[in-house]
Amino acid sequence: MTISEFKIYFKTELQDLYTESESTFLYSIFVEKIIGFDSFQQRRFSHQELLVDDEKRLQGIILELKTNKPYQHILGETEFYGMRFFVDENVLIPRPETEELLEIAIDKIQRLIHNTQDLKILDIGTGSGVIPLVLKKYFPEANVSSIDFSEKALETAKKNSAFHQLDINFIHVDYLNFELTENYDIIISNPPYIGMEEEIEIVDSVKEFEPKMALFSPTSDALIFYRKIAEDSKKHLNENGMLFLEINQKLGPETLELYSFFSEAQLVKDLSENDRFIIGRK
Repeated sequence: MTISEFKIYFKTELQDLYTESESTFLYSIFVEKIIGFDSFQQRRFSHQELLVDDEKRLQGIILELKTNKPYQHILGETEFYGMRFFVDENVLIPRPETEELLEIAIDKIQRLIHNTQDLKILDIGTGSGVIPLVLKKYFPEANVSSIDFSEKALETAKKNSAFHQLDINFIHVDYLNFELTENYDIIISNPPYIGMEEEIEIVDSVKEFEPKMALFSPTSDALIFYRKIAEDSKKHLNENGMLFLEINQKLGPETLELYSFFSEAQLVKDLSENDRFIIGRK
């Protein structure tokens, strides 16, 4: 089968699951992954025959995609904030909203903190490590620590840390039952914030393939992590320290109320006009 013939076949096989543009995108990234041709080369050599082994591997990818498995997990990696990150079934696939959170955080830190030499940053719920690693890239002199309850998630985060050659202090603890011992200038978090009752609203490709402990609140209280972060901020966020949180869009005002003791705290919408972030300064 030629590359062009396989493209038609690929899109036909997946037409019930993906739109035309989605299947075109998926075809392109997987052909590049398997045979090394970028989109230009795929057009230029469209009449070239696929090697038997390559065709078998691509057939296997079609079967995986038909199970609703996220394409990032099949690839084993994703791009986030212009950086390559390894992802697997033990971590959430990073979302565009988290890129927005980091854009806000980086902008405010750059504008409000002139000396980042001794800056201490705490990330709560690291997953694949995207938040601390992006921050460490932009503020290389900062001391960045990152907490997660999942040992397997931390293994992936450490793999990403080694790949980017960025030094993060990863801490394996159950944050909800852990007492911080140090103070920080920045606390940032995208914790599990989906309520248990919302599980029915989550698409199968997410709840069947991504770790539920990273998606759903561990109790009936969807704000449990935010309450703990608020209490820790009282004791362990330095004066004038900054807070950056990604939140459940359905609980914006209730979450903001937890941080009423900050000198500044605001609810910020994402690009889709949903209440998505809390930005505060103590």
